[in-house]
Amino acid sequence: MGILLTEAAGAGGILPVILMYVVIFGAFFYFVLYRPQKKEQKKMSAMLSSLEIGDCVLTSSGFYGIVIDITDDTVIVEFGNNKNCRIPMQKSAIAQVEKAEE
Repeated sequence: MGILLTEAAGAGGILPVILMYVVIFGAFFYFVLYRPQKKEQKKMSAMLSSLEIGDCVLTSSGFYGIVIDITDDTVIVEFGNNKNCRIPMQKSAIAQVEKAEE
C-alpha cells in the first residue's frame, strides 16, 4: 500500500488516486445495494397494484387469507373457514399474492 501511495504521489499527486477509489466504491454500492433494492420495490409495487378481490394473499405475519374488499391503501382479508374473521390491513402488510383461479 505504501508503494502505491508513493508512486502516485510522485506521478502527479494523491488526488487522482483518491478520486478513483471514490468512483470505484460508489459504483460498487450502486450495483450491490441501491439497484437491487429499487428493483425489489418496483416488483412489490406492481404486485400490490394488480391485487384483485378473490386473490389469496400471504401477510407479512404469516397468515393466508382471501381478499374481499380493496380501498386505496387498505384491504379487508378473510382468514380461515370462519366467514366472521375479516381483518382490515394495509396493503404494505401483504407479502405475496396468488391469483384466484378463473
